[in-house]
Amino acid sequence: MLKPISLLLAMALLTVTPGAIAQKKKKKEEEKPAATATTPARPASASRSTTIKPYGDVITSKAKTDEGLFKIHKVEDAYYYEIPDSLMGREMLLVTRVAKTADNIGYGGEELNTSVVRWEVKDKKVLLRVVSYRNVASEELPIYQAVRNSNFEPIVAAFDIKALRSESNGTVIEVNELFTTDVKLLGLDQPRRTRYKVSTLDTKRTYLDSIRSYPFNIEARNILTYNASEAPSIAETGSISLEMNHSMILLPRKPMKPRLKDERVGYFSVRHNDYGLDAQKADKREYIVRWRLEPKDTAAFKRGELVEPIKPIVYYIDPATPAKWRPFIKQGVEDWQVAFEKAGFKNAIICKEPPTAAEDPDFSPEDVRYSVVRYFASDVQNAYGPNVHDPRSGEILESDIGWYHNVMNLLRNWYFVQTAAINPDARTPKFKDEVMGKLIRFVAAHEVGHTLGLPHNMGASASYPVDSLRSAHFTSRMNVSPSIMDYARFNYVAQPEDQGVNFMPNIGLYDKYAIEWGYRPILDAPTPEAERKKLDAMIREHAGDPMYRYGRQTMNPVDPRSQSEDIGDDAMKASEYGIRNLKRILPNLLEWTREEGAPYDNLEEMYGQVLTQWNRYLGHVTSNIGGIYETFKTYDEEGAVYEHVPLDKQKRALGFIINQAFVTPSWMIDDNILRRFEGVGMVERVRSAQERVLNSVLEPGRMARLIENQTLNGNKAYGLLTMMGDLRGGIWTELKTNKVPDTYRRNLQRAYLDRMEYLMTREPAAVSASARSFINYTPVRVSQSDIRAVIRGELQQLQADIRRAIPLAKDTMTRYHLNDSLVRIETILDPKKQ
Repeated sequence: MLKPISLLLAMALLTVTPGAIAQKKKKKEEEKPAATATTPARPASASRSTTIKPYGDVITSKAKTDEGLFKIHKVEDAYYYEIPDSLMGREMLLVTRVAKTADNIGYGGEELNTSVVRWEVKDKKVLLRVVSYRNVASEELPIYQAVRNSNFEPIVAAFDIKALRSESNGTVIEVNELFTTDVKLLGLDQPRRTRYKVSTLDTKRTYLDSIRSYPFNIEARNILTYNASEAPSIAETGSISLEMNHSMILLPRKPMKPRLKDERVGYFSVRHNDYGLDAQKADKREYIVRWRLEPKDTAAFKRGELVEPIKPIVYYIDPATPAKWRPFIKQGVEDWQVAFEKAGFKNAIICKEPPTAAEDPDFSPEDVRYSVVRYFASDVQNAYGPNVHDPRSGEILESDIGWYHNVMNLLRNWYFVQTAAINPDARTPKFKDEVMGKLIRFVAAHEVGHTLGLPHNMGASASYPVDSLRSAHFTSRMNVSPSIMDYARFNYVAQPEDQGVNFMPNIGLYDKYAIEWGYRPILDAPTPEAERKKLDAMIREHAGDPMYRYGRQTMNPVDPRSQSEDIGDDAMKASEYGIRNLKRILPNLLEWTREEGAPYDNLEEMYGQVLTQWNRYLGHVTSNIGGIYETFKTYDEEGAVYEHVPLDKQKRALGFIINQAFVTPSWMIDDNILRRFEGVGMVERVRSAQERVLNSVLEPGRMARLIENQTLNGNKAYGLLTMMGDLRGGIWTELKTNKVPDTYRRNLQRAYLDRMEYLMTREPAAVSASARSFINYTPVRVSQSDIRAVIRGELQQLQADIRRAIPLAKDTMTRYHLNDSLVRIETILDPKKQ
């Protein structure tokens, strides 16, 4: 068995979702963890200590006792844990989440820390220690002791033993200070402490609210108040208050057999440095995060029959969920059954109504035995699918999906702006219940996918030809994307003449394949290494098929096939169709958002959604410029992992941006709409929208990739020089046509000069090494690259063009603008003239 070595605060990043098998809570009848030969004995010194009082003197008749994993006693304001000897040394997962918070600090359910801990008796103290699974080695190997000796498990807290109870072999400690002092493991994370300039925890405004004990977990809630000089909410108080929830969950005595991660299939994972492997370095093992599903009938499973798992994945619907939405959430959960059938299981995932008080008076969403779709009455427009998993093996233990009431507004906005041009169901400020129900089902299925261990697969939707998304036959069979885990949303490509086309995502080919790869038991493989051949064969079977490709999520997509909110294999073509639909929606906004007797708030919101969608389309296209395809492969697969986007596609992308963004998008300037909710703002709105697109095109990392592409591939590449010349021609067209630039064009040209000044004088902000992968950071030292030389050359060329154009200017405003531009360029090239 692998044993842990050093400190790890195992942060559970992104959304995942675990769920344990639901059982009715009968505390008195619940089986307690049994003592083992390795259970540490109670030290004699502790038993003889004069500071330890008789049990009845500490846990008095006034005590209110809650039984579960171990007994929790409350005596007046003091909370006591009575920890049985059988749980001393047992590993537990400590998960700290934000339960409630003020605006701009975080959100309810957000996970701040996850650690493995254990309780340990040492002399007259009980220690709470952090266990790490970052560095491991088999305890049978000689190196195990060497690695263990070089790492020491930190002590989070030490407690005086208050009493001993011989009848239950229990050790009693008071735990109030664990939750009322600044224990970093249980409090606000360091980035936010730094951002809000937190100085201290104010113990006078900090208190322990409650502790509950369940059969396999302890749940504690406390209110923490920090002194903060830059509090992001109600700043005049100079403080931040949060309600925190701390879950202490008993880990399985025997870890699940893990499955090794393969970057060609998307799964959340846990990582170990395994010093016991036969390698001449500290090699890494990465295990996927998944539920423990084992066939109830192994003989039938081996015969190829669908079998039920010993313990299915069961979700309960929060009793607070409105009744009319419950069937749709249930459908979204159980939509995944078809994927588990590919893995050999039937009825593997089930969604149930919550038990009534009569059926189970102790039912609680906080009980780790229950995975619950939690419903929050909140104006947050979101839903999330986290999980609690065993860092030793990746086994998901429990999951509570967070569902915010106002996610319906988000769904309404997406569905309207992406489908209203062709879809009558979307042309209303309030959808019919069955329409909203289908949207809720879609989001529920997506979040459940996270809880099964699947991250976003941003590359899935790029596998479909754009024109196939206009086909009713194709979309009815294949949905909008091969994966519901993509951010494909809805079919914005379909045009009014494309009758019968499907707008909605659903469980797709990739989802079924990923679940089969991650969950199908390989019964004849005793170790994770023994599974590799069969798992690799499953991947190789679909090699080269883009519908089975995994495209990782990044903040700044470099691979244009792996983007958020896009669909189709050609961003220029798909975005062209999308913008055509926006142009159809906008003239109808006033009618389609009409609410009798209401102000124009809805019109303003949906107009903003139209512009936001337009901006998304431009972002999808921009990623092609300087883009690099990323297709994960192994040594035995042919071809490169990284390939530059072809020259013609990059050139088409810039042409699209010039035509759709830099030629003034006059279609969005509708005075009949704008004057319903604002007196002024359109000129600035267009300016800022165009500036965002321009700055993205002229992003230093993108420019560095263009330089490298040309350096490596010569004339086959779309190089920086060519791109900059094309861009200058598209933005300063009037210098050659002698047309009068209007207000919008003059603003755009000044934005161009501002960006050129930035590139001549500034370096990109530093990015931490840990964030570079997710951000997709391209390192470049602008001052020592060709970027600044090219910018100088472009400005000198533009300077000459403006000087020739000034005498030909047709009006005063154009002449003023060109003279001003000339001065700006001279200042950039020679700051001393300023």
